[in-house]
Formats: sequence, structure tokens, C-alpha cells
Amino acid sequence: MRSRTPTALWILAIVGAVFVSLPLIALLLRAPWGDIATSLSGAGAGAALRLSIVVSITATVLSLLLGVPLAWILARSRLPGRSVLRAVVVLPVVLPPVVGGIGLLAALGRGGVVGRWLYEAFDLQVTFTTTGAILATTFVSMPLVVLATEAGLRSIDERFEQVASALGATPRYAIRRIVLPMLGPQLAAGAVLAWARALGEFGATITFAGNLAGRTQTLPLAVYETRLTDPGGAIFLSLILVAISVVVLVVMRDRITQAA
Repeated sequence: MRSRTPTALWILAIVGAVFVSLPLIALLLRAPWGDIATSLSGAGAGAALRLSIVVSITATVLSLLLGVPLAWILARSRLPGRSVLRAVVVLPVVLPPVVGGIGLLAALGRGGVVGRWLYEAFDLQVTFTTTGAILATTFVSMPLVVLATEAGLRSIDERFEQVASALGATPRYAIRRIVLPMLGPQLAAGAVLAWARALGEFGATITFAGNLAGRTQTLPLAVYETRLTDPGGAIFLSLILVAISVVVLVVMRDRITQAA
């Protein structure tokens, strides 16, 4: 039998739910539904949405490709200074996004530490390009993959791999057939959280990649620009972001709760 939930917890939970829900409800109430077609066509929603999908999915793939090995090193290796490495890797989670954008400019901008060499050697410039938008969103979203994956790896008993090794399995086989299936919920949760973070990224993107329509103007940037001239259009663009995020989170809710 479940214990009775204290009244104080119910009150605080209701206040929290109302606090989170109120802005979303306000968007629905304040949206000028009669002008939806005009607002969305003028706001360039289609191009911004397509670019947001491309950027966020690519950033998620890169986050998995780079973040999972990083998480493995942090969870399973005896590398000296792992705590320092972990702090650096996770730093973008707490770092103001605009600071991350400035850091990316200093590193990969045309006159940056690495960017200058890329431009002089290969005539390659990533700032103010779609590639720059992808790099900016990957920078802020990859730590979420690292955190989820490392937590999952630490929860898996290493004796499973030891038994597989004793039975003749190679490390690669043990990872592919034992570790990764057990790590599935955490990987899925990390990917969803990274994608959601990439989809909503604003500060690092506008600082590093700019706000160029059709090239770097993702949906959050389009919301910001549209708000200055068409508040109704900005509300509709915001609702598009909300709808996409809610659908994905609802579909993936089981994976996320399993990871937790």
C-alpha cells in the first residue's frame, strides 16, 4: 500500500506545475490564430524549421560520436586528472551560451587560435556558416550525452564483461553485445536531451554563427528576430518549437524514465 502523500507536497507540486505550464498556456491564449498563415509565411518558418532540424540532428549525431567515447574514458579508465577532464567537458552545461560562443570564436574564428590556421592552410572558415551553427550546438549539447552515458556505464557491473572475456569474447564483442544493449536507455536519454538542447540553442549560435536567414538562422533565432517586428509570428514560431519538443519527449518518455 502506498503511503499517503503529505498535503504540503501536493501544494508545492501544484505550484510547480502551474509555474511551468503558465507560459505555455499564455502562448496558446495570446496567439493571433486568425493571422496564422500570414504570420508564419512572413516569419520564414519553413526555412528556419528545416535548418533547425538539420542542425539539431547533426549536432546530436556528433554528440553521440564524440560524447560516448569520452564518457567511457571518464567511467572506465584510470586516466590521471579525470575529475579535471570531466569538469571541462561538462562546463558548457553551466556556462552562459554566449560565453561559449565567444570561446568558439576565439578558437575557431577566422582569426582564432585554430581558425586562423584552417583559413590560411585550407581557406576554410566555419563562422557564419551552417557548419558553424552545428559546431555551436554540438558544443552545448554534447555534455548531456556524456553525463547520461557515464551514469549508465557506472551502473553496469563490470563483471559481465569479465565473464564474457573469460568465455573468449573480445573487448569489442563484449562492448557491442553486452554493454551497448544494457546502456540503451541512457544512450537514448542522452540523445534526446542533446537533441532538445541543440534545437533550442540560441546564445552560442548567434554569437559564433550569426543570424543569417537560410544559412544559420535556426528557429530560436527566427523567434528572436521576428519578435521585433511581428510578435504574433514570434508566438507561432515558439509554439512550433514547443510542439516538436513535446511530441519527441512524449514518444521517448519510457526511455528517459528508464535512464533515470
